[in-house]
Amino acid sequence: MRTMNRGQAKTLIFTKQPFIEDEGHRKIEKWQFSTMSDTEIVNMAETQIYKCNYYDPNQKPIEGGLLDPRLGPANKSSGECATCGAVMKDCPGHFGFLVLALPVLNVGYLSTIVDILKCICKLCSGILLEEGMRNDFLKKMRSPKMEPLRKTELMKKVVKKCNNLATNYRPVKCSKCGFINGSVKKAVGVLGIIHDRSKLNGVMDDFRTTLSHTKESKASFNVATHMLNPARIYSLFKRMVDEDCELLNLSNRPENLIMKNIAVPPIAIRPSVIVDRSLSNENDITERLKRIIQSNAILRRDLLEAKSAPKCLASWDILQVEVAQYINSDVRGVPFSMQTAKPLSGFVQRLKGKGGRFRGNLSGKRVEYTGRTVISPDPNLKITEVGIPIKMAQILTYPERVSHHNIEKLRQCVSNGPDKYPGARMLRNPDGTEWSLKVNRKNAADGLKYGDIVERHLEDGDIVLFNRQPSLHRMSIMCHRAKVMPWRTLRFNESVCNPYNADFDGDEMNMHVPQTEEARTEAVMLMGVQNNLCTPKNGEVWLSSTQDFLTSSFLITRKDTFYDRASFSLMCSYMGDGTDPVDLPTPAVIKPIELWTGKQLFSVLVRPNSNVRVYLNFTVNEKSYSKTEDGGPEAMCPNDGFVYFRNSELIAGQLGKGTLGNGNKDGLYSVLLRDYKAHAAASCMNRLAKLSARWIGNHGFSIGISDVQPSDILYNEKEKIIKEGYNKCAGKIELYNEGQLPLEPGCDAAQSLESGITKILNNIRDQTGKAKGFVASSFYSGLTATEFFFHTMGGREGLVDTAVKTADTGYMSRRLSKILEDLSVQYDNTVRNASGCIVQFCYGDDGMDPAMMEGEGGAPLDFRRLFLKAKATCPAGEDKACPLKKCLRS
Repeated sequence: MRTMNRGQAKTLIFTKQPFIEDEGHRKIEKWQFSTMSDTEIVNMAETQIYKCNYYDPNQKPIEGGLLDPRLGPANKSSGECATCGAVMKDCPGHFGFLVLALPVLNVGYLSTIVDILKCICKLCSGILLEEGMRNDFLKKMRSPKMEPLRKTELMKKVVKKCNNLATNYRPVKCSKCGFINGSVKKAVGVLGIIHDRSKLNGVMDDFRTTLSHTKESKASFNVATHMLNPARIYSLFKRMVDEDCELLNLSNRPENLIMKNIAVPPIAIRPSVIVDRSLSNENDITERLKRIIQSNAILRRDLLEAKSAPKCLASWDILQVEVAQYINSDVRGVPFSMQTAKPLSGFVQRLKGKGGRFRGNLSGKRVEYTGRTVISPDPNLKITEVGIPIKMAQILTYPERVSHHNIEKLRQCVSNGPDKYPGARMLRNPDGTEWSLKVNRKNAADGLKYGDIVERHLEDGDIVLFNRQPSLHRMSIMCHRAKVMPWRTLRFNESVCNPYNADFDGDEMNMHVPQTEEARTEAVMLMGVQNNLCTPKNGEVWLSSTQDFLTSSFLITRKDTFYDRASFSLMCSYMGDGTDPVDLPTPAVIKPIELWTGKQLFSVLVRPNSNVRVYLNFTVNEKSYSKTEDGGPEAMCPNDGFVYFRNSELIAGQLGKGTLGNGNKDGLYSVLLRDYKAHAAASCMNRLAKLSARWIGNHGFSIGISDVQPSDILYNEKEKIIKEGYNKCAGKIELYNEGQLPLEPGCDAAQSLESGITKILNNIRDQTGKAKGFVASSFYSGLTATEFFFHTMGGREGLVDTAVKTADTGYMSRRLSKILEDLSVQYDNTVRNASGCIVQFCYGDDGMDPAMMEGEGGAPLDFRRLFLKAKATCPAGEDKACPLKKCLRS
């Protein structure tokens, strides 16, 4: 574009440029893994390694040794890398190579080597299949529509076809050279591969005829069975044509599976640690390489000195074992003389298992800003809070940025320092410089300015993640708010035990402190306790009242429980934290003294004052529920087992596990969660926990031996049922002995007897299980020696079964979570994995969220409860005008 000078007419000239479409990101067309050839290993390496020494007398790494400076700095004090000139923390490391005196098998591909040998002639390296069959398989393998997994299956078919030819006890002649091939298998007890031709008809006769006039004819060894050494295998693989490699689905030349050179890894992945001036701790990989160099030197010496063949073969076998253990220290076939109690780990051990690179360092890592200690209960904490020991709060920190809102608070924290709570451990300036607050705290506090970051102690209200292992579902780790408290345990409300599967018999739990505002926000929104009250499995509320809470609620809501104004007001004050007002309801009894019932206490608990717009309406049948004999209304249950809340007032019923416990989708917390969301349910839980803990502490609750003693009626009834059953069993045994027992269909006499006795005994168990349990002889009444012995057997079986189930379920959970972790619901409502493949066209085949289903039937809406709510909340005079009632009636 050109612009004219002032005073002249401005002329704009545009140069037309051709439009070039942006190619965007480049896509990888193909990704292929294969073994490196001997030449590639040498070309990749910086130097050859041939010495097994580490340092010279001056503690300098030896050139040509395993810590050669060209492979990277051996430790922090080694200076710069001789290849790239970088120090240890910046040098990526460089490879070396080690030349073997004789080739060895790569044990990582031992099964592949055996499969290839099964398919080729052991003389000319040709495929053992007939030409027509070979061409058919090759055509299928070359098909562009064939997927990689299908190619692998096809390769297995080729191997099976060739293997069947060699194991049908008949000579298998190569169609190209006429050589007779036998079966190929791994050697037992040693690292090697056997070519066995002894079982083929005619082969042994040929051997015997050939050797009949020699002194070897009486030898004890089998000449038709011999080991295929790595050098022979290498020559066979070298002669294979490329078409045969393609037929066997090999991504590279098969001779690369035989090792003639070894890549010596960089020092960066096997660092050396100096202990003192004369000693160093070396990595297991380095020690393995040292043994390989020593074994290689012995074999090379034996070959040069032309020693006896058995000795050279023995040295070769030792080298093979050392290289195999360098790759995999758990490999089979290691001689007993080379086995140790704790072998040095190989590369496979670095990668696999719980402590390997994938699971130990990539999927899961050890992290900072975490604490772990024993847990204990505290009903005075909210369900969203976790009590943190002061000692832990002084060690764990949060980086808070200084602003005009918090500068005074953070200035005080800096002044207090790391040892006085609430304090701070570190001060960071915006330019990245850090200052420890152990000294010069006064100057640091005075110089505090906006933008500085203070690593302060944890304080009340901070966001933390709380976790109990094993973490088997998403509610095993949730977000809580910190509450700094004295003593040494982590504390939380007992209502939150279920999601963590926690109890207080010595369990430990972990706590993590997110270090950024983004992480804190995500934790609260996605992992907050109040947002995970119900399980996504079936929508049941898992956070619920247990044990003391249920006991207190049951006793408070008895029919004969009354409180005067002082007692009722005191218990109302137990529920809150002193900030929320409480509206006292109208007393149930006015004369001669004002009295309130325990049921009214629960009405206050659900709706403390008129500002709380919670109108609870539902009915529940408790365990003690029974219908009236005269067929009256449900609310007239004589056992007070019919629980009825109407507009947040408890009209009838004694509260128990059915109303307050977990597992009931029609309970108090479930209805609050559905109608008034998580905050209402969480607040109600908090109020009940505080009330129950103080009430049961004041009133007491005890259990004695008389509460667990069976009554005479129970004992006599049990004995009667057992005696009748035993008499029936004796009658059947008598009929069996007389040969008059009626036979059951498809059973002989003994089987009929066993079936009949089992049926009678099972019936005894079922009948007595209704008098509250079946124990013929108990610890209370006493066991005979035989009963005691069988009881110990059952106890041991239970312990073993528990231990085995724990391991099995843990492993199954891991496999399930691993295979399902990448599934997600997309915007078109399909369920897809990370590759975009459709797993389900609609989530769950119905598109419904299990967490949102209502009622025991799992329906989207519980119409019976909704109608009850509509009748209660709509005034009687406006019945006809209520749109909800019209909808429900229609």
